[in-house]
Amino acid sequence: MKKSRKVETIAAQAGVGADKAFGAVSVPIYLSAIYRYERFGKNKGFDYSRGENPTRQAVEKALADLEGGSRAVAFSSGMAAISALMTLFRTGDHILCSDDLYGGTYRLFEQLLRPYGLSFDYVDMGNPAAVRKKILGKTKALFIETPTNPLMKIADLKGAARIGREKGILTVVDNTFMSPLLQRPLGLGIDVVVHSATKFLGGHNDLIGGAIVTTDAAVGEKMAFAQKAIGAIPSPFDCWLLLRGIKTLAVRVARAQENAEALARFLAGHPAVGKICYPGLPDHPRRELHFSQASGAGSIISFELKRGKAVPAFLSALKTILLAESLGGVESLITHPSTMTHADIPLEEQAAVGLTPSLVRLSVGIEDRGELQADLSRALRKA
Repeated sequence: MKKSRKVETIAAQAGVGADKAFGAVSVPIYLSAIYRYERFGKNKGFDYSRGENPTRQAVEKALADLEGGSRAVAFSSGMAAISALMTLFRTGDHILCSDDLYGGTYRLFEQLLRPYGLSFDYVDMGNPAAVRKKILGKTKALFIETPTNPLMKIADLKGAARIGREKGILTVVDNTFMSPLLQRPLGLGIDVVVHSATKFLGGHNDLIGGAIVTTDAAVGEKMAFAQKAIGAIPSPFDCWLLLRGIKTLAVRVARAQENAEALARFLAGHPAVGKICYPGLPDHPRRELHFSQASGAGSIISFELKRGKAVPAFLSALKTILLAESLGGVESLITHPSTMTHADIPLEEQAAVGLTPSLVRLSVGIEDRGELQADLSRALRKA
C-alpha cells in the first residue's frame, strides 16, 4: 500500500512531476489558448484553455492532494468558486449558512441569488441542535466558515458532516482562514471545501484565485463543467504563481501563527483593547472544539477597541501593519470589517451577530514580531 505523504511534503513539491516532456521541477507556464490536433478526432488531452490547461491541471492536482480530495477545480477568484458551487442548486432550494459570514459571500447570496429563488438562513454552526432546528424540507446544503470571518466563531465540522449524512444534504466548508496545513475538513466527513486561493494558498498578495475541492466524483464533474461553461478560470500565470506560493505554505503558516500567538497575548493584556477573538487564547469560545478538528489557531486575530471612536486614529497610525482588505499574505494586514470587507451586510445584521464598528481584523504576517508589536503599541497609544 502506498504510504500517504505529509501535507508539508505535498505543499513543498506542488507541481513536481507535472511536466512529462522535460521533467521541469517548476511547472511551465502554458500561455497557449489553443492546442493542435494530431489528427482528426485525436489531440493530446487539450483543445482550448478555457476547458483545460496544463499549468492549471498541475495546480488542481496539488490542491486536491493538499486537501485530501479526489478532484479540485480552480477558478479566477474565491467568489467565482462559490458562484460555480451555487449552480448545483435550483429555484426553491434552501441553503443554511454560518451566521457570521464573509461580506462578499453574503452579498452573492442575498443580492444576486435570492432574487433567482434560492433562499438562505443563518445559524451558529457550532450548535448542532440549532442547526437541526433550522433545516427545512427544501434545505440542500450547509455552507460553513470555521473560524468565521471576522468573529472567529467555531463550527462543529464532525457534527455538521453527521447532519449532512442523516439529512442527505451537501456540506460545504470555506477553509480559507485555516488552509489545508491546519485543517482538512474532507477528512472529517465534509463533502466540499472552497478556498479563496488569493489568501494563504497564494500567500504573496500577487494573484486572485479560488478553488473547489471534493471527494464526491459527481460534484467534482459538475464543478469542472461549470468551470468550462462559465469560463471563470485563472490564467496560466496565476496558476503558476499559486503553485509557487503553495511551495512555501508550510513555513509561512507556521511563522505567521507563531507571530499571531505572541501578538494575541499582547493584545489580550492591553488596557485599550476590549474583546479579542483568537482560537489560541485559553478563553476563546469552543477552543477545545477547534483544536479537535484543527492543528493550530492560525494567524487571524479580531479585536475591539474599548473606545470605538478611536478606531480611525488607530488604523491611520499603523506603519508596519498595512491597512488593506485581504489576509493570509506574508505582509501583516489590518482591516475594519464593518465598513470594508463586510460593508454590504446591513448594520442591524452586523450588530445581531456581534460585529461592531469598534472591531478590527488583523492578519498577521511573517515580519519580525517585535516590530509588529511595537507598531500596534504605538498606534494604540496614539489612538
